[in-house]
Amino acid sequence: MRIFLKQEAVSILTPETALAGTPPWTLPSAGTRFALARPPGSGDAWLLSQFAAQARQEHRLVVAISADALDAQRLVDEIRYFNPSLAVRPLPDWETLPYDTLSPHQDLVSDRLETLYQLSQPHSEIDVLVVSATSALYRLSPAQYVAAHTFFFKQGQTIDAEPLRAQLVFAGYQHVSQVVAPGEFAIRGGLIDLFPMGSALPYRLDLFGDQLDSIRAFDPDTQRGLYPVPEVRLLPGREFPIDEAARQAFRRRWRERIEGDPSRSSVYKDIGTGIASAGIEYYLPLFFDQTATLFDYLPTASVLALHGPIESAMTRFWNETSERHRFLSRDATRPILPPADLFLNTEGFFSRAKDYGRISLQIRAHTKVSMRCRCSLSNGVPKIRSAGCALSSTPSATMQRQNRPAVAC
Repeated sequence: MRIFLKQEAVSILTPETALAGTPPWTLPSAGTRFALARPPGSGDAWLLSQFAAQARQEHRLVVAISADALDAQRLVDEIRYFNPSLAVRPLPDWETLPYDTLSPHQDLVSDRLETLYQLSQPHSEIDVLVVSATSALYRLSPAQYVAAHTFFFKQGQTIDAEPLRAQLVFAGYQHVSQVVAPGEFAIRGGLIDLFPMGSALPYRLDLFGDQLDSIRAFDPDTQRGLYPVPEVRLLPGREFPIDEAARQAFRRRWRERIEGDPSRSSVYKDIGTGIASAGIEYYLPLFFDQTATLFDYLPTASVLALHGPIESAMTRFWNETSERHRFLSRDATRPILPPADLFLNTEGFFSRAKDYGRISLQIRAHTKVSMRCRCSLSNGVPKIRSAGCALSSTPSATMQRQNRPAVAC
């Protein structure tokens, strides 16, 4: 039972305890880093689940930053499988190319806002945050924006429908005839249907006069009520404000930072009329005096788990983004911001990361990792219990059918 470990700081991570499956072991303190050979198959997710369980006891957040976006999604699913008690949240990518004239899907924005809101709370319930390396470079809305633009509806509260309509529009919600997706609302007399960002279901607010009489979740497909709830949390509809003050500030910053005649740009003119053009997300710095980064949302005691060759992934992303900027910046009707205004570069990321405890999981050439633990079968699915099973990168036919992580007895 051996694994090659390179100690790069004062704190010590014992290889034997790291593989025994019986925490605790010593997690890296702030400013220290461990390099650990990445286990094969789903061993990385199992190992991260063990780190996270120990970190939770110490009230520390584990942030898994993966070089590959597909690996990031796999880690979310498999960490939950190995330890269902852990609260695992992804920070999804926008799934658009830098400077695209497309906006991210509302479901992605909804998930991102939910994650950012939870991170902005003093006592976050997240145990493991999973994010891809490229997403970790994006500049974000300040944490104060998300917190300040979140409010609650409670049963018995007094509500005036018309001011609420204007408030929802300014918050980035879309008025529709039938609510089916996050970020939509509909007002029909004394009924208000609302699908808050970050919520799994929409809610129906029933007004009796100007008093909120009841709140019920409902099925967006059948539009039938499901069950009552005491309150509803309403996150902002976008990652940036769109009210009158924000639009004026956007246009002022545009004139200060972007050369040329702003009246030639449809983006500039649309913002003036309250329209968020497709791809407006890549003008995010113009909505705020100062943007934030992922590190501004993280507690200082967080542990960063660097999964895979993230440095090369970040460098490749930065080079490709710089090339897109060089090509697209020639369009005078749609001027764009320089990459440094929208993203951290690789050096900037690691400069901020060095203040945190870090665990680097890398695939090492000529390194064989053997992980043994208890194992039993339950309906053909391996369950880790004690010495006697090994994590394998090749799933069995049963495991493939059940979409289970690759763990073989």
